[in-house]
Amino acid sequence: MTIKQLKSVFSEELSSIYPKTEIDTFFYITVEEYLNFKRIDTVLKAGEEIEKETEQIILSLLDRLKKEEPIQYIIGKTEFYGLPFNVNSNTLIPRPETEELVQWIIEESSSFGKEIKILDIGTGSGCIPISLKVNLPSAKVSTIDISSEAIQIAKQNALINNVEIEFINSDILQNKSLPDNYDIIVSNPPYVRELEKEEIKNNVLLNEPHLALFVENDNPLIFYDKISILASKHLNKGGILFFEINQYLGKETSQLVKNNGFNTIHLRKDLFGNDRMIKATL
Repeated sequence: MTIKQLKSVFSEELSSIYPKTEIDTFFYITVEEYLNFKRIDTVLKAGEEIEKETEQIILSLLDRLKKEEPIQYIIGKTEFYGLPFNVNSNTLIPRPETEELVQWIIEESSSFGKEIKILDIGTGSGCIPISLKVNLPSAKVSTIDISSEAIQIAKQNALINNVEIEFINSDILQNKSLPDNYDIIVSNPPYVRELEKEEIKNNVLLNEPHLALFVENDNPLIFYDKISILASKHLNKGGILFFEINQYLGKETSQLVKNNGFNTIHLRKDLFGNDRMIKATL
């Protein structure tokens, strides 16, 4: 099979499941991963034959894509904020909106003018704390997660990106205090309500960890309530709390954080125009 033929196979096999732009993305990720081809190579070398062994690996990947398994889980890695990250079914796949949150934190951190302490709550793949440490090398960064499996992946990612992070395996909802005082506390906690499941694509719903995604309809802000209460007691003077939030609950989340002692709340939209991030100060 040639590169050109492979592209046609991707289109034929996946067109009933995914839009063309997504199929093209899958194809380019695949040829880069298994053939070390850049996008331009797929044009310049369109007639090049793929080795049989590699062809079988790619066709196996294609079968998994047809079952709506995320390509990031299939190849075991992704990119976030320009950095490499391992991922598996114990971790959420990092989203572009979260990159915006990281960028906001990096911009605001310059106001401290000192070595700062950062706590991330909800480690996952480690994309937030590791990206912050890479870009703020003098900061002391810690992170908490209930999942020991997620922490293992995040530790791998810290090694891959050559940074030191303090990892804490703990259930934040059971914590009566935090390990230290911090200048910045950030969290992207579970925030998708059960009633919103019908909006979630199968590749997410059937594969990504529900523990990191969903909250009950009757108490969707449970994590924001607990974390903002803890943050109000453990932020240093001038400290900042950052949240990624449910796009439908921007006003409600802002009010809750305000009720828990934060005077100034900034609600920011993401690149898609949805309410997505909060910055709060005491």
